[in-house]
Amino acid sequence: MNNLGKLYVVGTPIGNLDDLTLRALATLKKVSLIAAEDTRHTGKLLQHFDIPTPQISYHEHNRLSRLDQLLNILSQGQDIALVTDAGMPGISDPGYELIKACIEAQIEVVPIPGVTAVITALAVSGLPTERFCFEGFLPGKEKLKQERLEGLKTETRTMVFYEAPHKLIKTLEDLRETFGSTRKIVLGRELTKL
Repeated sequence: MNNLGKLYVVGTPIGNLDDLTLRALATLKKVSLIAAEDTRHTGKLLQHFDIPTPQISYHEHNRLSRLDQLLNILSQGQDIALVTDAGMPGISDPGYELIKACIEAQIEVVPIPGVTAVITALAVSGLPTERFCFEGFLPGKEKLKQERLEGLKTETRTMVFYEAPHKLIKTLEDLRETFGSTRKIVLGRELTKL
């Protein structure tokens, strides 16, 4: 048995704070540190449940510089919870790099499941769910975005995309242009908050 800490990958609510699981709540209270995508956002969750655990930011812009620091903390035997703003870390956020680095360093990675927007939206979409593909966010550059959509033109499974509100209209136009106007589409937003 090694003396390394554990990385807990903790699912957080995608809107309604009461969707936090009891196991996630207990984990966030017992770890030494919470690595959060946005400490202000996670701070609201921690305050709501009276969790005093300190946080450190771990997001898209500092993920590589923060990696060694977090691995060092784990190597000293301290446990860390990785959280994202909403849903499961590692799904369309920078958690992947830390999870991969822990596995390579033989640091135990423990999943603490919670809600995910992709599965929640798919389950209530009314679209076929027996086979689907998750595409996450489309590339920001127009040429790369068009190439990705063209590559999906013949995809028969239900496809799930994430998109920022300010890009939604343009993306819907791109989807119609690529896939035609008869393909069914469902938009989901604020799936659990309202």
